[in-house]
Amino acid sequence: MLLIPAIDLKDGSCVRLKQGLMEEATVFSDSPAETAAHWFKQGARRLHLVDLNGAFAGEPKNFPAIKEILAEVAQHIPVQLGGGIRDLATIERYLDLGLTDVIIGTAAVKNPEFVRQACKEFAGHIIVGLDAKDGMVAIDGWATVTEHHVVDLGKQFADDGVNSIIYTDIGRDGMMSGVNIEATVKLAEAVCIPVIASGGLTDLNDIRALCAVEKSGVAGAITGRAIYEGSIDFAQAQQLADSLAA
Repeated sequence: MLLIPAIDLKDGSCVRLKQGLMEEATVFSDSPAETAAHWFKQGARRLHLVDLNGAFAGEPKNFPAIKEILAEVAQHIPVQLGGGIRDLATIERYLDLGLTDVIIGTAAVKNPEFVRQACKEFAGHIIVGLDAKDGMVAIDGWATVTEHHVVDLGKQFADDGVNSIIYTDIGRDGMMSGVNIEATVKLAEAVCIPVIASGGLTDLNDIRALCAVEKSGVAGAITGRAIYEGSIDFAQAQQLADSLAA
């Protein structure tokens, strides 16, 4: 089980939101590059970046901070990023800069053909992020809940060639209320590619629960508020996950 520290970027700073609300942002650091270096030193094997301003604007908005993070750690570990990725030129720019994978969220739901094109043009570098409430996919910064079921879209994008799916339960994101194991497993069992859990990771019990279902296809978990507020010691949590997989 791979644990992936999240670095959410808003106005150049590292923040965490509650249930995706920009007005509910807590600033954890004014130096994203130092934060990235910290998690690498703590044993992170991959980082998850989100351009929050970009997600709402529909175009990259934290490029300087992202560039600094990549200069700091991209030569050591893979880095993935989502938020504001709406065209192939943006994907190419990010990959050329050193990103390993880009995450397509709202644009994937609104324009599935974009995902298919991206998978053909940048094979092996495309992740789809599916955010859901009660099993239904939400878009536009979670402002709109669609009529698309997360499992149906997951199957579609797996067939299109994405390398993995990040599944976020938006009711739990940033709320420290535990991971929605049941919904995550349901998606993982329905698709033939890895699923990364996101939203609600709170303590080591969540790590144990996720490791117990790893064989279903849940390959990792993104963690944010818990490691910033200290309810999870990242290095200890990754060591626990490794020991349970041994």
